[in-house]
Amino acid sequence: MRAPQFGEPENGRDAPDRPTAFAIVVRDGLIAVMRVDSRRRGCVYDLPGGGIDPGETPAQGAARECGEEAGLEVVLDPEPFTCADQFFVNDDGWAHNSRGRFFAGTVAAERPDLKVEDDHTLEWMDPRGAILALDREAHAWAVAVWLRRLERNPAKG
Repeated sequence: MRAPQFGEPENGRDAPDRPTAFAIVVRDGLIAVMRVDSRRRGCVYDLPGGGIDPGETPAQGAARECGEEAGLEVVLDPEPFTCADQFFVNDDGWAHNSRGRFFAGTVAAERPDLKVEDDHTLEWMDPRGAILALDREAHAWAVAVWLRRLERNPAKG
């Protein structure tokens, strides 16, 4: 699957590819979003997710990140429903091309003991509102793809 590319690399900076995975986690018609207090970007909204650790599948990485950022144990579809890439610079100043895989899923349990990222706060948002609120274009695009898929075939949600 060919992934759309969002953003531009910062002038003069190398932006190596980094495998990432994100989740659209649904509960009561709302999706999980992370309010992130970022030193670089200010207070922004992102989907839960991030870098894939060595030895993890993309789905395992997205599920782990949901725990670390949101304190959620999730059940994700085994395959991504879409992919999208985004040039990104993190708070430590590391520039990379986030090669994102996006998974749909649901909450299995609230697990505050899994949460380790204090700068991330879980909020539940209407998917259409999330498209407008999400900071990264790739995340907003993925929510739009997921929403169209859901509305055209509710069994795929």
